[in-house]
Amino acid sequence: MKSETIDYINIGLLIVSFVAAIYLPFELFLFSYAFLGPLHYLTEINWLDDKKYFIRSQSKIYKIFIVLASIIAVYPLLKYIDDDFFSFMSSQKHIILVSGFLFSISLILFSKSKQLIIAFIISALLSVLCLLFLPKIIMVLGVFLPTLIHVYIFTLLFMIYGQLKHFTKAGIVSIILLVLVPIALFFIDMVPNSYEASEFALQTFIGSGFLSINTIVADFFADINTDTINLMSPIILKVQVFIAFAYTYHYLNWFSKTSIIGWKSSLSSKRTKYIILVWLGSVCIYLYNYITGLTVLFFLSLLHVVLEFPLNAVTIREIINVSLKKMKLNQSKN
Repeated sequence: MKSETIDYINIGLLIVSFVAAIYLPFELFLFSYAFLGPLHYLTEINWLDDKKYFIRSQSKIYKIFIVLASIIAVYPLLKYIDDDFFSFMSSQKHIILVSGFLFSISLILFSKSKQLIIAFIISALLSVLCLLFLPKIIMVLGVFLPTLIHVYIFTLLFMIYGQLKHFTKAGIVSIILLVLVPIALFFIDMVPNSYEASEFALQTFIGSGFLSINTIVADFFADINTDTINLMSPIILKVQVFIAFAYTYHYLNWFSKTSIIGWKSSLSSKRTKYIILVWLGSVCIYLYNYITGLTVLFFLSLLHVVLEFPLNAVTIREIINVSLKKMKLNQSKN
């Protein structure tokens, strides 16, 4: 399928995701997270593994990175083992996530073990210093790095990088529309007055732990009482529309670009069978009990976010490199 055709499909998926999020902000998010999310995690982890996680050093560091990512992702399950240790890990998770992202930058720059060890220490120290002197920044990054930054900002960056490599008019339109979504929600009241979320959707969303994201974003734009959050208030609904849209489009964008990204070719018949079985099992757990599904599958969710860190760093680097090359080329022509 041609790149421009896929870009037109993505425009359609973007519009559908946005309209659905406006009319069913809580329900769409819960559906996408349970049904589309696990299949996305599994297929992307398989593709990243095929690409050796875009790490420059492919020896022991490659294996160590997988171990570190798994340790970071396993912390939600610790509450079933030791409540005190889980509480300690929960308080440190922001430092660990930010340190992991900073260290991922070094994985695409260096290949020697000594360099990477020094980079790891520096990444950890920078995160601790941020916590001591800029605690709000480290908290915001810790909350948003595996959530909205992952599903919205990095999706936008991937699309920008794709257009720098293969320009299409439809691709530019899709990027513009993606940027306009939060702007439109900020200035225009798009949530229908008749909308009432079901009790199941509200209680499940509260139990999911995602309410903290809504609260932080809403508190940034409006002075709200964080102790008594009204999920049906206009500002919370707007934030939820954005969250539902961002997650849904993030998943659909991934599934629509099998030929461009090439993740389908990394699937062997054996791995495909395993992925389908695990995905079906995941959906069954969510159908049995949504909160149980969130707890069990959160490991995969966070794992795929951390394993993607080097790719995120590569994308940012390549956007800068390609942009600089094009600027130099334009200057030389002039």
